[in-house]
Amino acid sequence: MIVLTIGDVFGKVGRRVLKNSLPGLIEMTKADFTIANCENLAGGFGFTRETLDEVFSAGVDMATTGNHVWDKKEALNIVETEKRVLRPANYPETAPGKGSGVYEKNGVRVGVLNLMGRVFMDAVDCPFRRADEELEKMDGITDVALVDMHAEATSEKQALAYYLDGRVSAIVGTHTHVQTADERILPRGTAFISDLGMTGPSHSIIGIRPEIILKRFTRKLPQRFEEAHGPGQLNAAIIEINEQTGNAKSIKRLVTAEE
Repeated sequence: MIVLTIGDVFGKVGRRVLKNSLPGLIEMTKADFTIANCENLAGGFGFTRETLDEVFSAGVDMATTGNHVWDKKEALNIVETEKRVLRPANYPETAPGKGSGVYEKNGVRVGVLNLMGRVFMDAVDCPFRRADEELEKMDGITDVALVDMHAEATSEKQALAYYLDGRVSAIVGTHTHVQTADERILPRGTAFISDLGMTGPSHSIIGIRPEIILKRFTRKLPQRFEEAHGPGQLNAAIIEINEQTGNAKSIKRLVTAEE
């Protein structure tokens, strides 16, 4: 099975790049299942029904999120009713929606788990303990298991990867919007990359207009964030998985850019 995992889709540019690139990319890679982190779809902060429909129409099978999941009020209802959207599983159990799900595609049962880190992030439940609980629910009902670890600290993502090595097919990091060059297969067969990167505006600082971020750094004054425009990029990873064993066979980073 080929799984295409796409880095945080940011704003209008990210949605445009996805719409224009994803169908051909799926055909080229022969991807069976596509996951994208979609917490930044609407102006870089949260998502709406309309923006989600755009990415699903482009070919995304499953949407994960992170700390921006609640930025738009309508998200509260969407995560309750839309089975293709996950929020981090280690939010309180009383939060709307679910943090994991099992989806069948081409006869393969794909389990997806969404977690959020705690280092430099919101105070949430332990991602390690919650991973144990959620994976126990999936035991025996999945052929392939995928994890989106939405976290700031590289060390926390790596720690979770080694903690789950051999228990899941792949762990991909999201949140920093900067793709890392550490993709590998861990000793017990789990594919891992610290951060997929961002699908969004190329000439930006993590998706925001550079001049706005520079003012915040140089003047230390509040600035209203505005998404950048111009040409875009797509960051992703292609993961090949043996659905008979659940182990990953390969992982490859992918970067495409508009001219």
